[in-house]
Amino acid sequence: MTVSVMAPDRTLMAVGLTLIYAAMVGFSDNYVQAVAGTTGLWQFHATRSCLALLMMGLVAPFLGLRLRPRNVKAVAARALLQGIAIMIYFGALAFMPVAVAAAGLFTAPIFVLLISRLVYGERIGPVRLVAVAMGFLGVVLVLGPRALAGAGLIGLVPALAGAVYAMANIATRRWCAEESASTLLAGFFVSLGLLGLAGLTVLAIWPQAVPEGSDGFLLRGAVWPDGEYLSWMLLHASFSAIGVGLCTRAYLLADAGRVSVVEYMVLPTSALWGWAIWGERLGALAWIGIVLIILAGTIIALRARDQER
Repeated sequence: MTVSVMAPDRTLMAVGLTLIYAAMVGFSDNYVQAVAGTTGLWQFHATRSCLALLMMGLVAPFLGLRLRPRNVKAVAARALLQGIAIMIYFGALAFMPVAVAAAGLFTAPIFVLLISRLVYGERIGPVRLVAVAMGFLGVVLVLGPRALAGAGLIGLVPALAGAVYAMANIATRRWCAEESASTLLAGFFVSLGLLGLAGLTVLAIWPQAVPEGSDGFLLRGAVWPDGEYLSWMLLHASFSAIGVGLCTRAYLLADAGRVSVVEYMVLPTSALWGWAIWGERLGALAWIGIVLIILAGTIIALRARDQER
């Protein structure tokens, strides 16, 4: 596989794009529960991917988007890593609380630094180490320390998702620096769509007993979509396509370790949207965690500005 020459680092712009991504994805993800009671995970990803790819195909000629990859193998490998990470995370939800799974997934920045140091020999400064530690502590406080108690070996499953997600983040800049954000975004949705279709095929061949409501989200096979479902999926696909596209662009612009720390903002924005939409309230520890997450992102941004002067 050919390794691309990395473009100049533009961390401040990457931070801004990642913050917009966090706000958009935090909003759309809060509406997953609106369809979780009537559809399944696999159909959700297959439908969302099809709609997102259709929208990208329609607007590509007018916006000048390049969807064809320059390096097919690199884009496919990166898309597969990202798709597998997301599926491992959602799969973990079948046998553990969401809080435990989310905490495992958000170990990705730590894995980014470890991989960058051990595999690529990059120097890790004390500021980045402190920022990552601060961000992860904030995640624990937002989710609640009790949520992590007793995770044990099962907790390694979402941590595996975090490790794979970290590899995808590193691959974005190291393997795919010459690719456009739209190309990588299309690859991401193709990967998730194919994984969703694979899951639907398996459930069609080996159907499972499906619990009622949202409890059956992971085991539910294909169901006939109605207008309300398609409306929710169109909203989710639109926000996901734009938001993930911005985040992908951010990983092309700046070091993966820095961007991944700012990506912690998905948690507080999700919590804020949950309060605004569903009336869910956070405790004092959770708000302290949000402050730590914001502080971690601010440290990275200010440090980057000093280095770019």
